[in-house]
Amino acid sequence: MLSVIRVHLPSETPIVGCELTPYVLLRRPDNTATTDDVPESAPLEGHFLKYRWYRVQSDKKVANCSVHPSEEATLQCLGCLKTKVPVTKSYHCSTKCFSDAWQHHRVLHERAASEGNDEEELLRLNSSGSVSSILSTVSSLTNGSSSVFPSAITQKTGAGGETLVEVGRSKTYTPMADDVGHVLKFECVVVNAETKQNVGHSFTMLTSRVIPAPSPSPRRMIPVSGAVDSNGRPMSMGSFTVLSYNILADTYASSDMYSYCPAWALSWTYRRQNLLREIVKYHADIVCLQEVQNDHFDEFFAPELDKHGYQALFKRKTNEVFVGNINTIDGCATFYRRDRFSHVKKYEVEFNKAAQSLTEAVIPVPQKKIALNRLVKDNVALIVVLEAKFGNQAADIPGKRQLLCVANTHVNVSHELKDVKLWQVHTLLKGLEKIAASADIPMLVCGDFNTVPASPPHSLLALGKVDPMHPDLMVDPLGILRPHTKLTHQLPLVSAYSSFARMGGSLTAEQQRRRMDPASNEPLFTNCTRDFIGTLDYIFYTADTLTVESLLELLDEESLRKDTALPSPEWSSDHIALLAEFRCMPKTRR
Repeated sequence: MLSVIRVHLPSETPIVGCELTPYVLLRRPDNTATTDDVPESAPLEGHFLKYRWYRVQSDKKVANCSVHPSEEATLQCLGCLKTKVPVTKSYHCSTKCFSDAWQHHRVLHERAASEGNDEEELLRLNSSGSVSSILSTVSSLTNGSSSVFPSAITQKTGAGGETLVEVGRSKTYTPMADDVGHVLKFECVVVNAETKQNVGHSFTMLTSRVIPAPSPSPRRMIPVSGAVDSNGRPMSMGSFTVLSYNILADTYASSDMYSYCPAWALSWTYRRQNLLREIVKYHADIVCLQEVQNDHFDEFFAPELDKHGYQALFKRKTNEVFVGNINTIDGCATFYRRDRFSHVKKYEVEFNKAAQSLTEAVIPVPQKKIALNRLVKDNVALIVVLEAKFGNQAADIPGKRQLLCVANTHVNVSHELKDVKLWQVHTLLKGLEKIAASADIPMLVCGDFNTVPASPPHSLLALGKVDPMHPDLMVDPLGILRPHTKLTHQLPLVSAYSSFARMGGSLTAEQQRRRMDPASNEPLFTNCTRDFIGTLDYIFYTADTLTVESLLELLDEESLRKDTALPSPEWSSDHIALLAEFRCMPKTRR
């Protein structure tokens, strides 16, 4: 007879909006074990599995700490209440928690004041000598304006006298806002299909308290261009936005590598929802993602972003080096809004093929195997040509098609292989030069290049050449970089985020400049882990055909260090997203 052997949850911490899928191990009538579901619609030898989810109600009303959401709040910030900061941001689990987070927390007050709330009261609170002077002990919590106890679907009394409110009847359940602060109970039992009676005892499991999905303060778009039309109005027509984001593939997100990140926040069921929320909030017209697993593209990102109007394109890495399940190989995914662009052409770059061609052409036969072992890294690039559907008042020829070429890549090469990294970037640029020669159109080059500012690959991208005396060029055992004079290209590429360095003298401009490296005019970091902080991600554009209108504000290191590093409960990748708004310009001669 069908029976349940074991039940457990991958994560004991349920989060609002993140699907809970229990692991249920069954024994079939033939004594074999399986994790396949046996629903009422397809019983197995007259038996099926029945599932129930309950919210365990009690008289105690609980709010969660805004910094440590798995901890119960004991304190509330009066400053947040006075300045109308969202109430969920006001809760803290201890005075130390609040004190440690104060420098980041006070930014919430400052933003609230800038939006027209009580600035005088804010100044008084922020200048208080003691942190404890703006704290109140939590005694009666409401979790915001919504009722803590909504009307029940079905209620019953648990073994301990608590009220159980039925919230779900399927194997999976997605916690809702009404569940915050409550424990969930999962129940699984074998049922006779004919009599509808339970057979044997039911397996039950309790979660920890449901926590709200952490919500970081939204990153704002900062205008960087003062371009105006003949009437003095900002030239916004013809503009579009591009997002580039390495989302950290689940296969790389190990607890050993990111031990500082809570297990629930590192789980893919949580991270995928948090990443999707973040990406959708940016409303980008074009989205370039790196480290997208093949199965996650097919099963999650493509269908979910389709609901938001995006068309999806994907290039999986090759698998000559990769060892493991082919479905978990990551790659580059490019999405574009169907109402803004249409697809014209796609080019796929496989650096392994380029390595084969290179070794055939220039490497002596005895060295070919050694050369391929060094050069073959499975990396790829996805190049897409799109046609804009929106008007462009800056177009030089009225009625002419406005095309755009977008390259998306991840140069995932170890730090020691400096020659391979530079060769891959040079190979990509040479391919883009050929496209530019055949169709003189604006170009964007986005991705995680795994190279810091002022390194040879960055110099090649940003300056079109490499300093022949740079010490990194000495690492070239195969001679693939010689002569160094060939390491050039003719594309007028400029890093989008360098525009922050050219902004005026406003307070916002100064804040962003403090998050930039003055030597390279690049962000201080786009990747922040416990062991490394620096810039690896870029959006380059052809400056003769595009101009930057605005940029997504950069994050400051201090605000991230409250969670040690990235990823964290708030930000679900070890990289930060880059987002730029561009406007097409009349072409100038290259």
